[in-house]
Amino acid sequence: MKTEITTFLDKKCIPLSVVVRDMREATKENGQDIVIAVERHNGYTSTYKTRIFPDGTGHDEENFRFIERIAKTLLWIAGGYKIIIAGSETVGLKIKEAFKIGGLRHFDVDFMQHIYETTFSVEIRDLKDAPEDKSSAAPIGRHLEGCRIGFDAGGSDRKVSAVVDGESIYSEEVVWFPKTNSDPEYHYNGILEAMKTAASKMPRVDAIGISSAGVYINNRIMNASLFLKVSEEDFEKKVKNMYIDVARQIGENIPVTVANDGDVTALAGAMELNDDSVLGIAMGTSEAGGYIDPQGNITGWLNELAFVPFDFCEEAMVDEWSGDYGCGVKYFSQDGVIKLAPYANIELDEALSPAEKLKVVQKLMAEGDERAAAIYETIGAYFGYAIAYYSEFYSIKHVLIMGRVTSGEGGVILLNRAQEVLNREFPDLAKSIKLHIPDENSRRVGQSVAAASLPEIK
Repeated sequence: MKTEITTFLDKKCIPLSVVVRDMREATKENGQDIVIAVERHNGYTSTYKTRIFPDGTGHDEENFRFIERIAKTLLWIAGGYKIIIAGSETVGLKIKEAFKIGGLRHFDVDFMQHIYETTFSVEIRDLKDAPEDKSSAAPIGRHLEGCRIGFDAGGSDRKVSAVVDGESIYSEEVVWFPKTNSDPEYHYNGILEAMKTAASKMPRVDAIGISSAGVYINNRIMNASLFLKVSEEDFEKKVKNMYIDVARQIGENIPVTVANDGDVTALAGAMELNDDSVLGIAMGTSEAGGYIDPQGNITGWLNELAFVPFDFCEEAMVDEWSGDYGCGVKYFSQDGVIKLAPYANIELDEALSPAEKLKVVQKLMAEGDERAAAIYETIGAYFGYAIAYYSEFYSIKHVLIMGRVTSGEGGVILLNRAQEVLNREFPDLAKSIKLHIPDENSRRVGQSVAAASLPEIK
């Protein structure tokens, strides 16, 4: 497929949004329809419909590479324990071989089996039996009445607010070290102390809303980096229901809602903008995402954009954790900045931590160094193409970017460059999507209020 893209510092990058566009063009006269779907708990299903080259015409490997990237994308955006391929047995069998324990996508399969507590599978169907979308989107949040606790569990500090009728009357941030503690009592006591502090500032507690990095199903903790050092046995016995257990200490029948922090950030943005269809992306240690749909709801999707492919080039940098190439974590995080430094002729001391390396580049940026600016130009161009790819799966009116990578002048350059790419390469999207960088203060206050607004008082 022919691919013409903006020049990056990394000359080999092939954005998937361009690959999708090229495949549509190449198959419009004689293409074969195919549906990719992922199914998760309660039968909730997310689908993606596209075209490939007809089976057996010499393009089988090309078809597989394309659909494998789409299937992986859908898996990490929506989540699920089953992939369904409808419309091509040839592609389906290759996907089945890739997505199994011991297969090409062992990490993805193992992760999904763990969080959904069921065996992963791939199912092949005729096109006429392709599944339809079944949504778990729910009107969570925007409930401002009453006395509420909003808790935000971060990796380096925990934040809690006492919110009365939508106004934060008290908030505090406490430094803690959840990622290096193996004793779940450390986490439990820290969360409980924060909740009790907020409760003491109000006449009563009507609801508790919790924003936390990780995967949550029915308010249970299925996977979260905060508990990185906790043993599997302790995780099962003491961690999975921790937020529910802590809430019961505040009040037995107080409604509690736990949501991914990316979704809560997107909710805070939607409340600030007074709009819907908001995709929030944080570029920090990794790439985190959250989404509010066109009805203003949280979807229940994973939105784990760090593992979503961006670069189709098989020589792209490999993520150490998942073992896969070209994924968002290596483009829209501090790793993305560090990766591009050599291309920009910036030498970084290998003895420095990733966060310290980022600070070196940011200092050069603040000093007006053109090499540092070139890094942000490239990440911005990447991001413009990434927004176009994400829009294949999300209905987007607003994109909010945040995180330490976007701070300072570099973030402004990044956003402007992304807008330029959209304007030139995807003009229809450029007309309908607005890009924003929220200021830090409003984001922090907005996050606590948004978290507190999660539960409905019945």
